[in-house]
Amino acid sequence: MNPRSVFAAVCAVALAGCATQAGSTQLTTSASSETATRVLLFSRTAGFRHDSIPVALDTLQALGAQSGFAIDATEDAALFTDAELARYDAVVFVSTTREVLDPTQQAAFERYVAAGGGFMGVHAAADSGYTWPWYGDLVGAWFARHPEGLQSVRVVFEHNAGPDGLRDWRVTDEIYDYRRNPRSFVQVTASIDPASHPAGRMGDDHPIAWCHTNAGGRAWYTGFGHDPALYADSVFRAQLLRGLLWTTGRSDAC
Repeated sequence: MNPRSVFAAVCAVALAGCATQAGSTQLTTSASSETATRVLLFSRTAGFRHDSIPVALDTLQALGAQSGFAIDATEDAALFTDAELARYDAVVFVSTTREVLDPTQQAAFERYVAAGGGFMGVHAAADSGYTWPWYGDLVGAWFARHPEGLQSVRVVFEHNAGPDGLRDWRVTDEIYDYRRNPRSFVQVTASIDPASHPAGRMGDDHPIAWCHTNAGGRAWYTGFGHDPALYADSVFRAQLLRGLLWTTGRSDAC
């Protein structure tokens, strides 16, 4: 049974009568069968808003379409109810910032992930939910700082996470430092070579992408995605697709 079916069953049995807040939801939808793998893209911001959000949404929708996914996009936090979340195999936080869900919506999302729902975070997803400790653990690490402008760095893929066996990747983007190093409790899939990033403050180990199942469902994060131009990069697109496939249970390779 896929995560969406598990959560739907939990909602039906334990939370009978939970309702969608009809009339307040606004979705941009890529049409597909209700039985298809379904993903919700959530890009609400309550702080800095990234110029890359529109191209990020377009890219994720295109990658999902390639895999036969049904993709919905919204900035409406009212969709974070048990009934609505039960429709989705994964939810992607696309450069969300600051506090984007209220306590009731947070609780619904916690139940969703605990029941096996997938979470995928892109770039500023780590700059959200600072008053929500569970979310910080779900993402793996909160944003701390970044140098001014864009940085050109060497990325090292770990656990064979690079496309077509790629291990080294040169990329230009805004590179985050995080408030903690998550390596001890996640599987790191990519890290920054500190020798290529003298402005970084993470020391000798600088994870930038990772995955885990600590909260129940599959959780995946990449720190890349600030620069709109990066979404045309085939390596980054392959990383995003890998995240979509893993968080929805379509692949066992995160």
